[in-house]
Amino acid sequence: MVGVFEVGAVPFNPDGWGPPESTTATPLSATTTLPLHVPFATFSRSERLGRIADFTRNFPSSNANSSNRPSSGKPGSADSPFDFSLDLDAFPLANDDGSAFRLVDAKPPPRPRFGPKWRFNQHRPQLPQRRDEEVEARKREAEKERARRDRLYNLNRSNQNQQRREAAIFKSSVDIQPEWNMLEQIPFSTFSKVSFSVADPDDLLLCGALEYYDRSFDRITPKNERRLERFKNRNFFKVTTTDDPVIRRLANEDKATVFATDTILATLMCAPRSVYSWDIVVQRVGNKLFFDKRDGSQLDLLSVHETSQEPLPEAKDDINSAYSLSVEAAYINQNFSQQVLVGDGNKVTFDEPNPFANEGDEVASVAYRYRRWKLDNDMYLVARCEVQSVVEINNKNSFVTLNALNEFDPKYSGVDWRQKLETQRGAVLATELKNNANKLAKWTAQAILASADLMKLGYVTRVHPRDHFNHVILGVVGYKPRDFASQINLNTSNMWGIVKSIVDLCMKLNEGKYVLVKDPAKPQVRIYEVPADAFENDYVEEPLPEDEQVQPPTEDAEGVESNGNTNDNKEIEAQT
Repeated sequence: MVGVFEVGAVPFNPDGWGPPESTTATPLSATTTLPLHVPFATFSRSERLGRIADFTRNFPSSNANSSNRPSSGKPGSADSPFDFSLDLDAFPLANDDGSAFRLVDAKPPPRPRFGPKWRFNQHRPQLPQRRDEEVEARKREAEKERARRDRLYNLNRSNQNQQRREAAIFKSSVDIQPEWNMLEQIPFSTFSKVSFSVADPDDLLLCGALEYYDRSFDRITPKNERRLERFKNRNFFKVTTTDDPVIRRLANEDKATVFATDTILATLMCAPRSVYSWDIVVQRVGNKLFFDKRDGSQLDLLSVHETSQEPLPEAKDDINSAYSLSVEAAYINQNFSQQVLVGDGNKVTFDEPNPFANEGDEVASVAYRYRRWKLDNDMYLVARCEVQSVVEINNKNSFVTLNALNEFDPKYSGVDWRQKLETQRGAVLATELKNNANKLAKWTAQAILASADLMKLGYVTRVHPRDHFNHVILGVVGYKPRDFASQINLNTSNMWGIVKSIVDLCMKLNEGKYVLVKDPAKPQVRIYEVPADAFENDYVEEPLPEDEQVQPPTEDAEGVESNGNTNDNKEIEAQT
């Protein structure tokens, strides 16, 4: 049977809000049927009305935990005036044991999605991080490569606290004596601003004989490399200016006022690119000026990795030291210039034979062009220029200069010629321009001075990185000198401007002997006044001890005996 809920009579108050005053004064049980013990809270119109009923709130059950809960002052709490207890007998449904009650959804109601707090307090789900195996592998390889370079860097340094580059530039090419008087100090920054244009030179004399270039070497690749041969009987000459009989004869005939060689002029022209120290002897005799090199000078050698930032071993007896590589490069360059010739005995002869060769000597293929440039109204410069070969182009003989770049260890340059030369020749040349900027610029300047039509660059490497005796030719590339000069940013007007400024400075000096020294620590040139007998006893005729010599092996790849000695080659016979 369902119980009937009866609502008692509600008194009407015509004078205002709430029940009439008579109701409050009279006991509730006598005038109304409302439940007992239900209090009435008065309120005014200015008060805010809260929620009439909140069916979404979950109140804990009135068990033992309710006694430990602090009072909140809300309905149902001990401090609330609305705290009441129902008479369960008056409500039959309250006695139900709840067995028929079934919980449908116990999840808390969703919070309203409005307001600024909801936007910033939302926790977006974290996406799983992507792991790219290829990127991780690349990072690991880069770390290994960096560690390998650091290990090689520390291994090749004899002094852990001082880098090779700093030690190398502090070694002067000549010992500065205390009695020398320094006259001028010229920074390289002033050389970049000078410019001078010269007219085409006049050929005064051609001496020597040239063999034809073998075009088959242009087809050499790393896959069909050729062994570098040695030439035991051919003599090479590196004679300085004042020892040249032709220049002495031209000086007596007053053909010019300034005399030099192409090697000395190229050194001056490319001075701003140099890192290692060098020196040039200047002799003022009357109104004439002679630029000489000392016997056994560094100008006879070829620098290797001069402008590179990769350190080289400092020990002089190490095969990869700067000095040993210079001797090896000079040796390679000489043999390369003779191997790439046809060798059938057909030669192009000129006005006079080789002025330095004795009768019956077998000399290398070389021609000397004595050329004259006009520097001023009454000032001329004569220089001896060299070309190594000749090639027939359009039924006309063209002069060719032959030089060789040498690779000693791919770990230092970072580029393996055997793998990159055929497919990435430009990258190999760019690396050489970075590591040997001064040497390539000097070769280009010498080709321009000699008015060569072609300059051939050979790529020569070691058979094994630890074998500095045996080499192979991997390729030969030809360039036009002026086009190559533009490619390496070599300005001919600036080159002649440097020479003209140094000549003008030296012409103001008194008669005597002077020396130009490239400062070993700073990019500048110093001019010293030296005694007249300076550098006379520097050259030692007797060879050095065997343990200090760096000489080519006695037998070449084909088993031909080779002593490697030449009349002029001080770097292989005495300089080493």
